Amino acid sequence: MKFVTRILVIIAAALILIILGGTVYAFFIRGPEKVSGAIPAPAHPGESAGGMAMFTGLGRLRIAVNNGENAAALISITFPYPGADRDFTEELVTKAPEFRSIAAAYFAALSAEELRNLDEAAAKAELLRRFNAELLLGKIEVLYFNDLMILE
Repeated sequence: MKFVTRILVIIAAALILIILGGTVYAFFIRGPEKVSGAIPAPAHPGESAGGMAMFTGLGRLRIAVNNGENAAALISITFPYPGADRDFTEELVTKAPEFRSIAAAYFAALSAEELRNLDEAAAKAELLRRFNAELLLGKIEVLYFNDLMILE
């Protein structure tokens, strides 16, 4: 039993020395400026030189079509926004459920035939108008449909 206790004490002492050694290395050798508690701002996916980022928070929507037809639309809507504008970014995140509802209502009102012959420019313009009507701190300039599929 004494032998097991000695082994456990040696292991505990080794762990303490490793932790202390890492701390000393981090603060005195590497420097505190590189170990600060500040978390760097995350890079926005798709960010360009103009500071624009792509909002992908709406996800993929699956919407049953009108008239009880056995069809559904799968759609992903994204749009650029100024990534440095934190207030507008927060507004977009909080409005994402409303944007999903708006898009679902728009596409659910269409029949499968109307979806097959969809005028994308007109659909984007109408959704853009409806989305911007909900926003107070900024405006969305353009919408992109990453996915637009009709499942029958």
